[in-house]
Amino acid sequence: MILNNQNIHYFSTSTIEEKDLDLSKIGIRGKRLIELSNLKMPILPGIIIDSDIASKLVDTNIMEDLQKFCFLAEEEIGKKFGSETNPAIFKIVISPSLEIEHFPSVHTIGLTDKTINGFKEIVGETFAYHEYSNFLIKGMLNIIQLKYGENEGIEKINKFMDQINKSKTLDDYKKNIEFAKTLFPKQFFEDAYYQLNFILERISIFLNSEDMDDEDTAIIVQPMVYGNYGKDSYSGTYYTRNIVTGEQKIQGACYQNKFDAVEGQETDIQKIDSKYISQLNKIADEIECNFKEIREIIFTIEKGKLWLLSNRSVINKSTQAELKCLFYLLKKNIIDNEYLINHIKPSQVSEILHPIIDPSFSKKLKSIDGGIGGAPGAAKGRIFFNTDDLLEAKRKAIASEQDSNVILCLPATYAEDVKAIELANGVLSSEGGYSAHASVVARQYGKVSLVNTEIRIDVKEKKFTIGDITVKEGDYITLDVPYYGKPRILLGNADLIEPDPHESGLMDLIKLTNKYIKDFKVYGNADTPKDAATVKLFGGEGIGLCRTEHMFFEEKRINIFREMIMAANANERRKSLAKLQKFQQEDFYGIFKIMHPYPVTVRLLDAPLHEFLPHTDDEFNDFMDYIKINNPNIKKEEVQYKCEAISEVNPMLGHRGCRIAVTFPEIYEMQIRAIFEASYKLQAEGIEIKPEIMIPIVMNAEEVKLIKFGKKIEGNFIKGIKQIENEVKEYLIVKKPLDYMVGTMIELPAAALTADQIAKYAEFFSFGTNDLTQTTHGLSRDDFNSFMPDYSQFDLIDSNPFKVLTTPVKEMISIASIRGRLIRPDIKIGLCGEQGAEPSNLEFLKNVGINYVSCSSYSIPIAKLKIAQMFLDENLEELT
Repeated sequence: MILNNQNIHYFSTSTIEEKDLDLSKIGIRGKRLIELSNLKMPILPGIIIDSDIASKLVDTNIMEDLQKFCFLAEEEIGKKFGSETNPAIFKIVISPSLEIEHFPSVHTIGLTDKTINGFKEIVGETFAYHEYSNFLIKGMLNIIQLKYGENEGIEKINKFMDQINKSKTLDDYKKNIEFAKTLFPKQFFEDAYYQLNFILERISIFLNSEDMDDEDTAIIVQPMVYGNYGKDSYSGTYYTRNIVTGEQKIQGACYQNKFDAVEGQETDIQKIDSKYISQLNKIADEIECNFKEIREIIFTIEKGKLWLLSNRSVINKSTQAELKCLFYLLKKNIIDNEYLINHIKPSQVSEILHPIIDPSFSKKLKSIDGGIGGAPGAAKGRIFFNTDDLLEAKRKAIASEQDSNVILCLPATYAEDVKAIELANGVLSSEGGYSAHASVVARQYGKVSLVNTEIRIDVKEKKFTIGDITVKEGDYITLDVPYYGKPRILLGNADLIEPDPHESGLMDLIKLTNKYIKDFKVYGNADTPKDAATVKLFGGEGIGLCRTEHMFFEEKRINIFREMIMAANANERRKSLAKLQKFQQEDFYGIFKIMHPYPVTVRLLDAPLHEFLPHTDDEFNDFMDYIKINNPNIKKEEVQYKCEAISEVNPMLGHRGCRIAVTFPEIYEMQIRAIFEASYKLQAEGIEIKPEIMIPIVMNAEEVKLIKFGKKIEGNFIKGIKQIENEVKEYLIVKKPLDYMVGTMIELPAAALTADQIAKYAEFFSFGTNDLTQTTHGLSRDDFNSFMPDYSQFDLIDSNPFKVLTTPVKEMISIASIRGRLIRPDIKIGLCGEQGAEPSNLEFLKNVGINYVSCSSYSIPIAKLKIAQMFLDENLEELT
């Protein structure tokens, strides 16, 4: 035993006194120091006075051990405690058992009237007296205010505090020191050992007070070192790797021959003398491997000797940096797959899927805080207040090789705005919320969406205002929508860090999660071949929702579709649909081919027809130009009348989905024909696929039966899917039948409650939870945000029902799943929509027997990570 008292433990780089040290008695800081000592880190020597005696030092004589410790420390640091020429300076730190407890520490112990001269010869007179003054006034104030001394001392210091805080000159510091001599015994300023023991006893008295739990709180004593002891001295901090990119290269700053940032100009850590870089790199790697995370390291080099002062977790590291660190640890077999998967929160994954604002830039711009995050990430660009202006500005910018970053800003978006959202970097709106059209489409295309109901968007004047802030068309804004945290609008052009799924470690994470996902799959939503490629890139094992209505808004198609809507009879509609069929067939061919061998679920037209009609004067005029080519005599008023006649009071529950197929069966016939033509074309190329045709907004089994098998009544005949497939086989001369499925969306309570009847004809169910939530609760997803804050304030609703599945909606899903499987035990059941990517929903969906969830491509990795974590927990429970 090095020291006499068994409750005082000496440690250093090379020495740990006892192998069987009781870690529960030395507090959290003590544990960290012992851990670093075990790693042979270059830590300063010290002693830990454990909790058995830390609160009893007044009655315990430890002077002999203090002197012995000082002798041991002096040998390592090359300075002597109490020396008048080269004094060692100490600090005392309280080490509680919990991280949340913080106590002031006392630094610069050992400066006395006798040692100050030797100290000032090394660091300079002003700095020396600054340290002496701070120790005597501010440092000792901590002791007095923590009941270490008398109230009289507090009153004296409070009266003198204004003067103390304004102290800047050598004379000021000397006056402070003279004042301090009225507070403490004379010997305190003459004898370094008396000073050290005096402070230890006062701290011990505090630990013994009634409101302190002294059973697991220790005291640590260590020497101090300084980075201003000459040109071969430095002080600084650095991270074990780059905290933004994750590059395995230390990142930080240091100060040469300066004590801190106040004194000197910082220097990049990479520019420090090369003889120290290898040491710092070695320390970084060992610290990272030991703590299994990126750490921040605080160090000092005093007269050429490097000392590690402390290290701590890094809160502001990027997910990319954390992932790179974890994969490095995995490669070195320091962690296993399970550790890595469980260490990343699903919410973090969103950060590496979208751009983020460069942390160094975020405070440089004025911001408008608040709003509802519709789709996460960061986006910057010039703002435009209608689709046509944005598309034109984008086109001109690209042609002239100018900045083509643009933001769409509208009160609310509609189907005709999809193209603008796809080409914009982000969309800012003022109506709706997480489930608004703008948010849903933005998530689909990996764009950023922010809904701020406080801003006033004036489309005609092409500006938005909030308070005294006005943003006009062409101004730069930056949308910042973190997955967790408050969204904001930055007024200006911020610097962004763009994601790279390969460089960030995302693709490695997806491959890893795939190993642990069993029979609960993640599909993606995709409407174009380009979307399908993104789904596959991010690990989607199928497309669970291909929204065919989005295909018609492309520039070459929209007016043809509008022409079809305006047609006077079925024959005219078929002429327009014949033009569209080629486009549809090409879309399906591209999507099926890219997704092979995974399944693709095609939802037949769902949107109400009025959504496709012109909504602006420019769109209307463009349509008039088109329609007059074949019908030059048609009048504007006639077209306007037809547009108004088609509009509905409540289109969400009106003429949409399968109801359109009953009234205008030729629309679904064209789509189904295009699906089969694309499928048989791929079959002829040797690519076997299994399309899944999904019927939307079904309310009873008869609707599914009609569309699947067709019906003839009173001279009217609606062709079913089966008849259309047979016709395609005949004119394509196909010998081998196609393996396909017909199913339906369950998005109405009526459908959920009659799922057993629907399952007679449907081979799969897909829960459309956006509409199912709307119809179960009687809530409009576009309007409920206007009163949701009030509901939240009075605890009438737990969370956003369009994000987190509610109990009634879960009940509908459970009922439909059970009843459907009673009739068709092998029925395939999925859920499409962003609620399928919300981690808090996935446990329920897995337990209820859902086979897959389908979400936007950029949400796939989030869902996959959570599902992998669920299966790992399940395996652990089975083992225990």
